[in-house]
Amino acid sequence: MNATATPPLGLTRRVFAGLLRTPLLLYGMLISGVGVAIYLFGVLLVFPRYFLGLNAALRPLNEAIVWYSGAPVLIGVILACIDLFVLFPFKRRSGPMRNDPPRDPMVTVALTAYNDEASIGPVVAEFKRHPCVRTVIVVSNNSHDRTLERARAAGALVFDEPLQGYGQCVWRCWSEALKHDETDLIVLCEGDMTFRAYDIDKLLAYAPHADIVNGTRTVEMLRDNLTQLSTFMYYGNLFVGKLLEAKHLGKSTITDVGTTYKLGRRAAIAPLLPALDPGLNLEFNAYFFDMALRRGLVVVECPITFHPRAGASKGGNASNGRALIVGLRMCVGIVLGWRFVSR
Repeated sequence: MNATATPPLGLTRRVFAGLLRTPLLLYGMLISGVGVAIYLFGVLLVFPRYFLGLNAALRPLNEAIVWYSGAPVLIGVILACIDLFVLFPFKRRSGPMRNDPPRDPMVTVALTAYNDEASIGPVVAEFKRHPCVRTVIVVSNNSHDRTLERARAAGALVFDEPLQGYGQCVWRCWSEALKHDETDLIVLCEGDMTFRAYDIDKLLAYAPHADIVNGTRTVEMLRDNLTQLSTFMYYGNLFVGKLLEAKHLGKSTITDVGTTYKLGRRAAIAPLLPALDPGLNLEFNAYFFDMALRRGLVVVECPITFHPRAGASKGGNASNGRALIVGLRMCVGIVLGWRFVSR
C-alpha cells in the first residue's frame, strides 16, 4: 500500500517544486499582453473595413481576431492569479526580516567614467569629503579626453578599461574595489554628477537589511526636473523593474533597473562577480539584478536624489529611441535569457 502511494506523492512534490521555479506571473503578463495587442489589432481593422470599402471581406476575420484575442488574455490572467494567490506564500522569502549591521560603516567608492573630463574631478572630490568614504576608485572606459588625469589629480585611484562597454566598466569597478580590501562595503556610482555623495547615508541606512542596496530614482520630489530621465524612460525603467520582480516573485521590489548608484557587501559581490558576463553593455544593470536574485542575494531599494548630468549622455538616456532599444534588450534577457543579448 505504501509502495503504491509513494510515486504519486513524489510526483506531486516534483510538480509543485517545478511550479515554484516557474515565473507564472511573468508568463501571464506576457501572454495577456499578446492578447491585448491582438485585440487592438482587431480594433484597428475597422479602418480598412469602412474607409477602404473592405467591410465584407474583412468582417469575418476582424470578428474572429477580436473574439479569440480573449483566449490569451484569460490564460495570462489565470497564470498570474495562480502565482499571486496560490504560490506566492511559498515563493516569498522565508525567515525573519534581515537586520545585519555591517561591522564597519566605511565604504570604498568605485566610479565608472567615459569622457567625463569636465565632471570627474569635482565628483571625486565630493565623494572623498564624505566621512564614510575611505577610498575612491575611478575606472575610465577607454576615455579619449583627460578623465584619468583629472581623476588622479583629485585623489582617486585610477584604472583604464580598454574594452569598450558599460558592462566591462562596471565589472572592472567591482573587481578593482574587491582587490582593494579595506572595507566591507562597496559603493558603485558614476562620474557625471547625476548622483551625490550625501546619499551614501541613505544607502548605509538600508545596508543592515540587504546584500545589495539599489538607489532608485523613482521618487518624484527627489528628481530634478532637468535630468535626462524623460517620462518615457521613467516608466520604461519601472516596467522592466516590475518584469524582473515578476520573474523573482516574492524576492524583491524593483522600480529602477537603470540606476547606476548602488551599494554592495563585499561578501556578496565577491562570489557573484565571476558568474557575471561583462560582455553585456547598457543592459548590465538589469542583468546584475537578475543574477543576484537568482543566487538568493537580498536586494533592497532606497530612494536617492537624481540631478542633471554634466555633458551629453553616452548611455541609454541619450534619447527615447535608444532607451527603447536598451529596454527591449533587457526584456529579452529577462524573459528568454541573457545569452540572446550578450555580444
